[in-house]
Amino acid sequence: RCHRCPHLPTLPCEKPCMLSEYTDRYHLYPVTLPRGSFKPKEAYNKAQIPMEGISTTKEDYIAHEVLPQKRKPPEKHVKSGESMDLTSTYKQDYNFCPVSQVPSCLPRATRRAPSAKMDTKTTYKDDYTQWNEAKTELIRPNNRFRPSEENFDHKTVTQDDYLYRGPVATQSCKPLNLVQKNKAPFENTSNYRVNYVPHPLEKPYIHKFEKYKVIDIPFDGLTTHKISYKGLACQPAKLAKPHQPKRLHDLPFSGTTEFQEKYQAWPRPPVFIKKPDVYLPSLEKMDLHTTTQIHYKHPNGKPAKVCRSLPQLKRSTEPFNSSSIMKEDYKPWLCKRLKPITHAPELTFPAKPMDCLTTFQAHYVPHPLTVRKNYKPGWSGPKQNTLLDAKTTYTSSYTPKRIVRCLASYKDPPGYVFEGIDADGHSLYLPASKSECLQSGH
Repeated sequence: RCHRCPHLPTLPCEKPCMLSEYTDRYHLYPVTLPRGSFKPKEAYNKAQIPMEGISTTKEDYIAHEVLPQKRKPPEKHVKSGESMDLTSTYKQDYNFCPVSQVPSCLPRATRRAPSAKMDTKTTYKDDYTQWNEAKTELIRPNNRFRPSEENFDHKTVTQDDYLYRGPVATQSCKPLNLVQKNKAPFENTSNYRVNYVPHPLEKPYIHKFEKYKVIDIPFDGLTTHKISYKGLACQPAKLAKPHQPKRLHDLPFSGTTEFQEKYQAWPRPPVFIKKPDVYLPSLEKMDLHTTTQIHYKHPNGKPAKVCRSLPQLKRSTEPFNSSSIMKEDYKPWLCKRLKPITHAPELTFPAKPMDCLTTFQAHYVPHPLTVRKNYKPGWSGPKQNTLLDAKTTYTSSYTPKRIVRCLASYKDPPGYVFEGIDADGHSLYLPASKSECLQSGH
C-alpha cells in the first residue's frame, strides 16, 4: 500500500523519476555549523619544586645487620644388623611356563570360480535402442558472402583521410623569465639568528646521597610465620597404606638369572700379538757428507768469460737443416692395419619369414558366443517407436494474462475512496465497499 508509482510499469522511462511524497512534504533545512566544545583543555602544569630522590621504601624499610644462618648438621647413618629380604613379587607370583604356538581358529577362505560364462551386455545396450528417424536439417542462413576479386591496396582509413602536411610552427606561450640576477652578495642572516639569542646554561641539579648508618639494634630473626603459627601438641598422622606381611623363606637369594644360565659366554682364543724387533744401534759412525758437498766445491774464482765476441757472429745464407738424430734414427715403419678377429656366428637364422603370431593368437581361438535367455521383465511403458508428446502441464494450465496497470499510478485510483493521511505522511485509501459499510454502521 505504500507504493507510489507515477508511471506505468510497462513503459520505459528515459530519466530517473525524482518525484516522491517525501521530497514534496519534507524540505531541506539550512546548513548550520556545529557548536563549539566547552570542555576545558587538558594542559600539564609542571611543578617548579625539584623532585626528591627519597622513596617510601628508603624511609620505611631500614636495613638491618644480616648474620649468616646456622645450619643443622646431618645425622650420621647407623647400619642395621638385620639381614635384607631379597625376594620380589615377580618371583613369587609369575612362574615360568612353557610357551606353545596357538593354532588359528578361523576357517580357510575357499573361493570357487564360476563355470558359467559372463554376459558382457550392459543394460544401456538392452534398454536404449536407436530410433529410425531422419536426420534433422540445420537451421542456418545461407552463406552469401563472396570475397571481392579486386586487389587489396593495403591502405588504412587513417592513411587515406589524414594526410601529412609538414611541421607547423607554433608560438610558445611560456612567459619570459624577467628575474634579474643581483650582483650583491647573499645575506646569510635569518629570523632564527636574529631573534633566538644563545643564553648561558644553568648548572644541573645533582642529588646528594646520604651516608649509610649502621643500626645498633640487633636483628630478632622473627617472621610472621614463626609468630602466628605456633606448634601445638598432637598425635602424628597414621599411614593409610595397608599392612603387607613379609614372607620369609629359608632358601637364600639366587644371584643368577635365566639369561645368565642359558646364554653363556663362549671361550675366546688368545689374540696373536707379534713381538716388535729389538732395535740395535750401529757401531759405525754416520757419514753426513753428500755427493754435492764432495764433488761440487766452491773454488774462490770468477765466472768464465765468453771467448767469442758478439759482433763476429755472422748469419749464414744456407737454408736451415731441420734434420735431427731423432728423425734420422727413428723412422716410421710401414705397418698395415690389423683386421678385428670376429668369431663365426653360432646362431642359424631360418630362411622362412616370421609369422608374427603371439601365444595368445595361436592358442586362444575365438569360439562362437552362446545366446543366453534374458530373465528381465518386459517393459510396460510406451513403445519405443511412438513419438514424444510435446504437451506439458505448463502449456495447458498456465495461459498468458494481460498486463494490469498499477493502482498507485492513478491520481484517484478507481474503486477506492481517500480516507486521510497518517502521522508519517502516507495517504490511505479504502475500497468503496468497505467505506459504504462503515458509513451505514455509523
